[in-house]
Amino acid sequence: MANIQQINGDYYGSKETLTEALPYAKIDNNYRAAINNFFGIADKELSIYDDAIFYYNEAIKDANDQAAKQSPLNNIAVIYIKKKNYDKAIKILEGILETKAFDNYEKSKARVIDNLGFAYFKKGLNEKGLQLMNESLELRVKSEDVYGSIESYLHLAEYYSKIDIKKSNEYAKKAYEIATNFNSIDERLRALSFLISNGSDVQYGEKYITLNDSIIKIRNNFKNKFAKIKYDSKKEKDENQKLRLEKAENLVAIKEAEKDKIILFSTLIAVVLLGVYLRNRYKHKTRLVEIKTAYDTETRIAKDIHDGLANDVFHAITYTQTQPLTNESNKENLLQKLDDIYSRVRGISRENNDIDTGPNYANNLKEMLSTYNSSQTNVIINGVEKINWDSIEDLKKITIQRVLHELMVNMKKHSQAPVVSIKFNTDSNSLIINYSDNGKGCEKSKIIKNGLQNMENRILSNKGTITFDTEPDKGFKVKITMPK
Repeated sequence: MANIQQINGDYYGSKETLTEALPYAKIDNNYRAAINNFFGIADKELSIYDDAIFYYNEAIKDANDQAAKQSPLNNIAVIYIKKKNYDKAIKILEGILETKAFDNYEKSKARVIDNLGFAYFKKGLNEKGLQLMNESLELRVKSEDVYGSIESYLHLAEYYSKIDIKKSNEYAKKAYEIATNFNSIDERLRALSFLISNGSDVQYGEKYITLNDSIIKIRNNFKNKFAKIKYDSKKEKDENQKLRLEKAENLVAIKEAEKDKIILFSTLIAVVLLGVYLRNRYKHKTRLVEIKTAYDTETRIAKDIHDGLANDVFHAITYTQTQPLTNESNKENLLQKLDDIYSRVRGISRENNDIDTGPNYANNLKEMLSTYNSSQTNVIINGVEKINWDSIEDLKKITIQRVLHELMVNMKKHSQAPVVSIKFNTDSNSLIINYSDNGKGCEKSKIIKNGLQNMENRILSNKGTITFDTEPDKGFKVKITMPK
């Protein structure tokens, strides 16, 4: 099931399913190796590279033979290429070839050679890189590895994109045609991106937009459908178990004496009456709390809309009335304004969503932070799973998620940082969170103006401390300490 979810792009769902599989993996190392390898793939696709390397190394430990160890090693090398650590990638890939473990597996050997050539090319050794990438392509054609040749063509398209646009387009078109035949969406999108960046016909841009919108809808529908199937299956199993228990209880109840029945009914009536009384009392108290919470939330939302969003919308409307939108630059400026407005609306919505403080809190927190990963920003999250969140009060967990969300929004709006690091740690008395980015920074006197005063108020209300460390062009650092 986890494999199917990964094929359909549901990597977070895949990790949940893999977690369910872990208890059954104790009987065979092969199962553990496969599960850890799938964990690595999911984290690699989610750009959580350090976690991915950890799981690939676990898969290597559980592998039963030399050949089985090489595939996770190859995957680790691919991650180092993505992290631009080409020397490490080259060392691993050359080591794989030296073992000769893949000499009888032409498809696997071709994949390693192609990655090695690509690493040399990215390092700047173009001639050696091209030689290896061509060697891999020839080996894939010889072994009829049609699907594997897609990656070769994409690597060659990137190689020639700077020196020979015509050749780059030829390889990108070959990759696109084969990926289309295999219905491989991600490879089709990568091929189209080369054709677009190389200045090809506008049709490729239109294809990219259509295909990307379509796959997003399909994958979202798949996630919902898959979740429903799992839910219905569990529900049916639970109902069957419930019926069996009820049958056993009925058999016992039949044997009970009339006196026991009278005691049972009397107790039941007393419990019901007490339950009705407690329920009404609880509903009354809860309603008062809900009314106050709703009022506070509505006041905060109204202030956010009035202070910022309304002005942005007004400026966008004024811009359309005063600037000719036939001008491409004006059109781009308007689109940027609208995108900023959309991001702020999403931020207000996300800020006021209910926060699940239960067993899934750590995963939800990590998922929220990971949504700020993009081609411009790499978000690194460390230690969130090591925290014993069950020992922390719900109100403090809500405060932590709200504050971290405000930090990420502030980073997106003001810092524009290429790298963001968030580390979680504990000592005997406190939870410690260190946030840092290498963005624009600002003068300490302007921190309150950037809306960070609200974060400080949230932390102080929970008897915690928060300190800011920033200077213009020297990044932004925050340390949060929260008593357990």
